[in-house]
Amino acid sequence: MKRIKFFINITAFIFIFAVAALAQNAKVSGKVTYGSDNNSVHGAAVQIVQLKQTVITDENGAYEFSNVPPGRYTILAHQEGFADVAKNVVVTGGTAAVVDFQIQLTGVKEQVTVTASGAEQSTFEAIESVSSVDSNKILERAAVGLGDVLDNESGVTKRSFGPGNSRPVIRGFDGDRVKVTTDGITVGSLASQSGDHSEPLDTLSVERIEVVKGPATLLYGSSAIGGVVNAVSGHDEGTHPGLRGYLSGLGGFNNSQAAVSGGLEYGWKNWMFWGSGSGQRTSDYRAGGGFGKVINSFTRSASGDGGFGYFAKKAYFTTDYSYYRNRYGIPLDFREEAPELRSLRMRRHNLKFSGGLTNLNAFVTDAKFTFNYSNYQHQELVDGEVGTTFNNKVYSYRSVFDQKKYGNLTGRFGFEGFSRNYGTVGDEVLINGPVKQNSFSVFGLEEITLERVTLQFGGRVENNRYRPTDTNLVKRDFTGFSGAIGARFRLWEGGAFVANYTHSYRAPALEELYNNGPHDGTLSFEVGNPNLRAETNNGFDFSLRQQNNKIRAEANFYYYDLKNFVFLAPTGEIDDESGLPIAEYLQGNSRFTGTELSLDYTVNKYLNVISGLDYVNAKLKDGRYLPRIAPLRGRIGLDVHYKDLSVRPEFVAVGRQDRVFVNETPTAGYGVFNIAASYVLPSKHFANVFTVNAYNLNDKLFYNHISFIKDISPEIGRGVRFSYTIRFF
Repeated sequence: MKRIKFFINITAFIFIFAVAALAQNAKVSGKVTYGSDNNSVHGAAVQIVQLKQTVITDENGAYEFSNVPPGRYTILAHQEGFADVAKNVVVTGGTAAVVDFQIQLTGVKEQVTVTASGAEQSTFEAIESVSSVDSNKILERAAVGLGDVLDNESGVTKRSFGPGNSRPVIRGFDGDRVKVTTDGITVGSLASQSGDHSEPLDTLSVERIEVVKGPATLLYGSSAIGGVVNAVSGHDEGTHPGLRGYLSGLGGFNNSQAAVSGGLEYGWKNWMFWGSGSGQRTSDYRAGGGFGKVINSFTRSASGDGGFGYFAKKAYFTTDYSYYRNRYGIPLDFREEAPELRSLRMRRHNLKFSGGLTNLNAFVTDAKFTFNYSNYQHQELVDGEVGTTFNNKVYSYRSVFDQKKYGNLTGRFGFEGFSRNYGTVGDEVLINGPVKQNSFSVFGLEEITLERVTLQFGGRVENNRYRPTDTNLVKRDFTGFSGAIGARFRLWEGGAFVANYTHSYRAPALEELYNNGPHDGTLSFEVGNPNLRAETNNGFDFSLRQQNNKIRAEANFYYYDLKNFVFLAPTGEIDDESGLPIAEYLQGNSRFTGTELSLDYTVNKYLNVISGLDYVNAKLKDGRYLPRIAPLRGRIGLDVHYKDLSVRPEFVAVGRQDRVFVNETPTAGYGVFNIAASYVLPSKHFANVFTVNAYNLNDKLFYNHISFIKDISPEIGRGVRFSYTIRFF
């Protein structure tokens, strides 16, 4: 009898202990709504980022996590077409936490990034400085070129050779130092090394575009020594039941702009199917100040995308095909009496396969594998006749593995590479014969999370091999190391200080090594240098951030010391046959320093004050300033909102740029006034979004200092764009 009683007591003790232990975990629940009437959002994905646990909201927009261990977590609410919202919550043992989300289509909102560290997190918590532009903001800006979409983002300006080919410049870095990707995979274009080439990216169909400012070589390779621009499609994020989609239309004055875009997603059991398409056209635009039309500045573009995926409990795969084509004019000779009408015609086929393993109970908890094939071609036309054809085929692969958390340590590692076949035929043959480039790299990124400090460190080893078919050109091999260490200090609730040191490596680009011929894309006769050495950078980034219900503010300062910096230097001589100035690729030591300030202050529930400033100073160590560096820029604006209406006037001022390179002309400063407005008509399963964007209302005549044709072609004058989008979910 005593033995039976003993076992009963032991059993009761174990049961009570188990219940007490279980009680240390907590429940996290809440609702996801949108609009002034707090309409429920069903089928939204809510994720605890650190635990990689995801649940779907019910018909009432409610969600619940049970058995959540004590700790500090980031909870993310996601719904296609809306801006992701992230909130931080501290979970204590045995308590229930309620975290409600009101996701928004327009207006002030939190930002989320997957580009900075390879995992979803809020931009406020990222070690790197990141900005994100969602699909509704992209539609409001409604630009053909990627650079125009991102222009005026903090620290981001645009390089252009006309409106059809604008490309982002980050903190003064351009060309092969800014990598453009889709879901982390290179788009395989030639825009990095030619000012008149465009990026084959349909901005109207992506979920959001993220910009990592500063060296991102650790995760994305040597061509991201200045930053990375990543378009996020959202197709790898899992399944949802039923049909979702959108249809958008827009029109604009000044350049007779018209566009339409639409997309569908359908989930059935574990399967997902999707498709999207868009078309856009503009006529020649009119510059400000009575300048008149800029002849041959038209654009045309069309794209289509389709795919499917299967998402099981612990594995998934997706496949996606996309096609993009465009044609646009180059407003280069329009002032002449009988100008040559130059234009470019581009097309790109892209096929991507992705797969992965998730929630594994092993050292590797998640793994993702991606294979991508890009077939890119563009033709340069003069008066409608093809002069030169450029071909670029790229086979890319990338694998990333998330490791199991060990104490406070977590991280990811992986490998990636590509094989590139490049060649030209026709009048503008810059390199005799095709050139093959192969690249392979391994990388790792680790993170230690303490109560008030987060440490991040990692490294990457990369090898690049160039093999020209012309026996007169030398083969080159480059192997280099990139490494970084950063820390984020939580100063107070909503306040953080971030410090980051990066050692970055960049192999010279293929074009920098081997080009030898007239190149309209840089308005010069380029002479490559096959003896170029690898470029290295030792850089420091500091950031002070504040985010609460009243203030969203960030102050960034950076200093980059680059050795063997590659630049195109004019010799002062003229090529007899082409009439273009001869320029050589040279190297020298340089330094970039600058700052970015942004403030979003909530005055009351109807009014926000928004301001920003960015500045970069870049020069060679011998005292010469580098070419095409953006001048000082500031902006001040308001967000006046009532229920589902938002009106956002702003004034943008750009300073005079007289810190110029040899033979480069200064550019005058200017100021433009813009105003945007949006109205959302919400219902339970639909959202109707109306926007208007009036730009350069003072019709200012101004020139973009980073444009290759700034001395010829001014920027667009006064204009208005209207758009309407219906989203159903």
